[in-house]
Amino acid sequence: MSSSAISISRARTHNLVDLSVDIPHGALTVITGPSGSGKSSLAFNTLYAEGQRRFVESMSTYVRQFLERMDRPDVESIEGILPAIAIEQKNSVKNARSTVATVTELADYARLFMTWAGTTHCVRCDAVVTRETSGSISDKLLGLFAGRRAVLIAPVTTDDGILEDLRKAGFYRLWIDGAIEEISTNHSKLETLPVLIDRLTLDHAKRDRLNEAVESALGVGSGKLVVFVQEDAGWTSHTWATAFICNRCGQEAQDPVPQLFSFNSPLGACPECQGYGRVMGVDWGKVIPNRSLRLDEIPIEPFNSPAYESCYDDLEAEASRIGLPLDVPIDQLEPDAYDALIHGRGKWYGIQGFFDWLETKKYKVHVRVLIARYRKYDSCPTCDGTRLRPEARAVRFRDRSIAELFAMNVGEARRFWEYLPLSSEEEARTGHLRREILNRLIYLDEVGLSYLTLDRQARTLSGGEAQRINLAAALGNGLTNTLYVIDEPTVGLHPRDSDRLLTVLGRLRDAGNTVVVVEHDPTIISGADHIIQLGPGAGRFGGRLVAAGPNSPAITKAAIGTSTDVDELADATRKDLENTDRIIIRGARSHNLRDIDVAIPLGGLVAITGVSGSGKSSLIRDCLYNAYRRHHRGETELDAGEIEAIENIDLIDDIQFVDQSPIGRSARSNPATYVKAWDDIRKLLAPADDKRITARDFSFNVDGGRCESCLGSGTVSIDMHFLADVEVTCDQCQGRRFQDRILRVRHHGKNVEDILALTVDEAIRFFIEHRGLIRKLNALRSVGLGYLTLGQSTASLSGGEAQRLKLASFLVPRQDSSRRLFLFDEPTTGLHSTDVRQLLSTFRELIDRGHSVVVIEHNLELIQASDWVIDLGPGGGDEGGLLVAEGPPERVAANDASVTGFYLREPVADTGSVGSTASNQS
Repeated sequence: MSSSAISISRARTHNLVDLSVDIPHGALTVITGPSGSGKSSLAFNTLYAEGQRRFVESMSTYVRQFLERMDRPDVESIEGILPAIAIEQKNSVKNARSTVATVTELADYARLFMTWAGTTHCVRCDAVVTRETSGSISDKLLGLFAGRRAVLIAPVTTDDGILEDLRKAGFYRLWIDGAIEEISTNHSKLETLPVLIDRLTLDHAKRDRLNEAVESALGVGSGKLVVFVQEDAGWTSHTWATAFICNRCGQEAQDPVPQLFSFNSPLGACPECQGYGRVMGVDWGKVIPNRSLRLDEIPIEPFNSPAYESCYDDLEAEASRIGLPLDVPIDQLEPDAYDALIHGRGKWYGIQGFFDWLETKKYKVHVRVLIARYRKYDSCPTCDGTRLRPEARAVRFRDRSIAELFAMNVGEARRFWEYLPLSSEEEARTGHLRREILNRLIYLDEVGLSYLTLDRQARTLSGGEAQRINLAAALGNGLTNTLYVIDEPTVGLHPRDSDRLLTVLGRLRDAGNTVVVVEHDPTIISGADHIIQLGPGAGRFGGRLVAAGPNSPAITKAAIGTSTDVDELADATRKDLENTDRIIIRGARSHNLRDIDVAIPLGGLVAITGVSGSGKSSLIRDCLYNAYRRHHRGETELDAGEIEAIENIDLIDDIQFVDQSPIGRSARSNPATYVKAWDDIRKLLAPADDKRITARDFSFNVDGGRCESCLGSGTVSIDMHFLADVEVTCDQCQGRRFQDRILRVRHHGKNVEDILALTVDEAIRFFIEHRGLIRKLNALRSVGLGYLTLGQSTASLSGGEAQRLKLASFLVPRQDSSRRLFLFDEPTTGLHSTDVRQLLSTFRELIDRGHSVVVIEHNLELIQASDWVIDLGPGGGDEGGLLVAEGPPERVAANDASVTGFYLREPVADTGSVGSTASNQS
């Protein structure tokens, strides 16, 4: 073994077959191969797991006591391993206060920058607030009022004994209404005593006397000084203080400290929303879902129940008196009448008053449920959604508050900080902070996230976006001599951004780290230093080393594979959608969509394309799926995108949205249960000659035959308090999930544990005589999941596997003639090019059954094989949201305005589908 590499000897985790391989230190290594070939088993379950275990082993005795229960990777030896960090495709952030800026530590540096470089403004009059000294006050007096007569006054609060104290200190006179008065007991009734300190002409020759008078006044007046200056029109008053207050209006200002700019700190968080930026309000779209109805057609949803239908009687009794017509559609009511409906008038309390009354009854569970049904989050009116209190927003740099800086997207912020001119004094104080901020923005931009705003909630990010943010944060942290294991960082990336991502991975390597990436993207594979290809197939046909070594043309070509089969399948099945029926989305304005109309052909495979952040998900998820479910299926709790209408929706019976979100919450869920195959298997396992054991006893979800300790999951979770929870094998059943009496039952020589360990492909052969069961299992194999074991927890599936499992559930034969529109969010996630053919065949099977398929996709092979392409853009964020091109792939490839079209030209030209080549796009 070489000390310059991590040496893995005879790894047997999951389906790995005594795999031995070296991974060079200080290099970018790509692990590739078909889905299920063992890539994650090698990278995460073996390599990263051992690195994590050795790290924890170096910690305290309290932590180490759990190590004996942690499963070691099934490997003979791993030598030369480094401390490991995994960057996976999942978003584990739950905190609503966490943002892109906080996750990447941009917020920490920006807070320090504003502390040192920001200018504080008065929250009342917007004047600049500075902290004064006696010297600065003298300078300003001489600069502003040179040559004029001035009276310096120390304002002293009146209390018992103050008059005598002033006399003892040598102060005998007061300045009252422009006249000098001797201090007497008559002045004890004044709240503030204007003690005369000195009268003088403001002249540079008298600078010493002025300094002495100012210092004396500040001392007597507890840091405050009032100067009366003689003007042509009389005496004018000017207040000065060493405290941090506004010299124009006297408003006290807040010291600019880092906590002031943090919405996680009570010092900086908006008092109204506690730093969340949102407050609970009433969703009027849910309260009145159909505004074309009249009031006498009972359109107010919360009133349409026996408990509250009397509210209509209250409304009807007052309607004529308050000028509220009952026979006019709500969307045609005059503004004054609509206001009366919502906020009440006379004896009518209004719909808002109804909800205010409900708030007083929140101690009742059913009332809380009712309120939640019609609530939504509105931007906080106090902080305008910025999360920060006014004092924090009053500190500005180059006339921008920190909230305005965070409202920029990554691309805008990068340009702002990159071209920000700093004076020599500012550079000395804050130059290092600016460089740290800019470095992190550059990393975020280069991993393809230029469209994200810095104040975007981290929990709303997709798994791919969260992964790339973590990758950018890793670069910003500056760790060296570390093993990074990264799971498909190109997920969600347009081909345009793959080169930039490769550059970022190269920087991580060049910093002295070892980078291991599980990836299928040709650009990343071609740019790797070292390639490990597993296979040759999936499941028990995989887990072997097909090829490994430094990048070379031969090994790269083999690892990337070929799309010839995809091309052939596309040519054989392509449908002409030029004149087919269409669903039309009118006036889509959700997020960055710019009031666009989009027509989606039915009866074929339609690809929605565009760079990251161009508006694809906003169009398909928000404006089509959520709007359909809300407006046409009555699911008022969904937040639908803003649109004018969806036309021709009656052409389909339902819409199914299949994304990469985790499947269920139960650790006991598995592929067999998800497609209902386990119901058939339980019936086969129940012995006919033993009535004491029934099919119910083979269930994971009810008591009877399952292990009572782990409740059928095979593992238990240990709370590590300050670390992530640790999953360990159940002590009672040793991971077998069922009680001994159930494990003794066998079907053709296999018990329930043995059957759960079968892959889908193996189970099809094992149950070959049971046609109904085979049809359900075939649905799993048809989406490329034949390598999964029947008992694998769905919680362990990748996003792409979870999506294909959902797809399989729709392929299970059923007596159903409905026409569905299937919407898929990047279904090629986790797929090698050799798996795309299988996915396309599955889509064509759905289409042949009379359904329609729409995919949000970046994969060029799938886009090329689609019948119709709808390309959004041209850029991301504010630069996106437009319909750039539509039509068959070859038409989009010939469109000069389409970024996707530019990258389609080569694959489309290879098939002879496009006859012209346009100029390159940057």
